[in-house]
Parts: sequence; C-alpha cells; structure tokens
Amino acid sequence: MRALRKAAEQGDAGAECKLGMAYARGQGVTKDAVEAVTWFRKAAEQGCADGQDFLGVMYDLGEGVPKDYAEAVKWFRKAAEQGCVSAQCNLGAMYALGNGVPKDAAEAVRWFRKAAEQGDVGAQFNLGVKYSFGEGVPKDAAEAVRWFREAAEQGYASAQFNLGQKYRKGEGVPGNCIEAYKWFDLAAASGDEIYRGVRDGLGRSMTPEAVAEAQSLSRAWRPKKPRNE
Repeated sequence: MRALRKAAEQGDAGAECKLGMAYARGQGVTKDAVEAVTWFRKAAEQGCADGQDFLGVMYDLGEGVPKDYAEAVKWFRKAAEQGCVSAQCNLGAMYALGNGVPKDAAEAVRWFRKAAEQGDVGAQFNLGVKYSFGEGVPKDAAEAVRWFREAAEQGYASAQFNLGQKYRKGEGVPGNCIEAYKWFDLAAASGDEIYRGVRDGLGRSMTPEAVAEAQSLSRAWRPKKPRNE
C-alpha cells in the first residue's frame, strides 16, 4: 500500500485509480468513499478510462459525492468512448433508464452492443432483454436467445434463467424441457429461490428419466471464456 500511495502521489494514473478502489472497498485502508472519489477524479482527469468509469459509478450511486446522474453520464461517456467495456454497459443503462439523459432505447442498445461484443455478460444479458421485448430493436426471439446464451455460457445466472425460459416456451429455439431444466438448475445454483422454484415446478411435469438427464447435463456443464479472450 505504501508503494501504491507513493506512485499515486507522484501522479501515476493507474496507481491513483487503484488507490481509489482500495478506499472504495476498504482494502488495506479504512473504507472512505470521499477519499475514493478524490483519487478516481485525479485518474479520470488524466484520461484514465477506468478512473472515469469508477467516478461515474460514484456519481450514479451518490457515494462520496451527491448523487448526480448527469455527471455520471459525463464520465461514463468519456470512458465508453475510449472503449471501456464497463462504462459502455453503464452508459447503456443510463439511456435505458433515462437517468441523466433522455430515455432512449436505441441508444441504450448501441452501447450495450459495444460492450456485449467485447464479452461483457451484463451487456449481453441486457441486449437479450431488449431483443425479447423489442425495445430499441425489432423484437427477435432468436437474437435474444443468442445473447442470453453468450452470457449464460459464462455463468451469468439471470441469463441462464432467461435462456431456460426460452427453451421452456419454444421462443427462438425449439421447445425442450430437458434444456430448460438444465439452465434453470444452473441458474438456481446462484441461490435464487425464484429460479429454484421454477426449476422444481418444471421438474414436476417431467418424467424422472428426463429430470435425471437434465441434471446430468447440468453437472457436466462448464463455463466458457468470453469470445474476445
């Protein structure tokens, strides 16, 4: 921590960002959101994309600074335009919710897609939701399945559950209760009671043999790395 602080005090943007994160999380120092903001801002003002993104998060949440969505958008945009995946997803969320900018589903999709194509699971999930409901893009169940699968294969529980629903309903893929149960079972491993209940409800409508096959597929499943790695 001493070396990190020294580097940060000498103006190293990466060290400033790491020191800010240490204060934000209380790792090696007493947790202090105001101090975290101080260091994130120093990094952000030097053009550090991670610092800009983290500073945006602090404004979005109102931690260490008064909550200010417009200021959050400002910093998310600076980082997103540098290709910061997290910031692209965060900026997409601001457009989706209309926080700090006029609500714009098409613009949300544009930023979610940039992050999704770089392997961000949250953005992939959000893009799948947009295609499911036709928000900012034409409704397209097959595209929704594609993006839910991208995130589900990386272990993102919400995407696993939604992919299971697509298999259960036959939306964008042929209906398949075994695949549906498999994905519900994987999602339920996160501890979510709703996912567990839906899985168990489906299981009661299946034969014991089908449930056993689905459980075997679930046990054999392993997460995949993002496409960009």
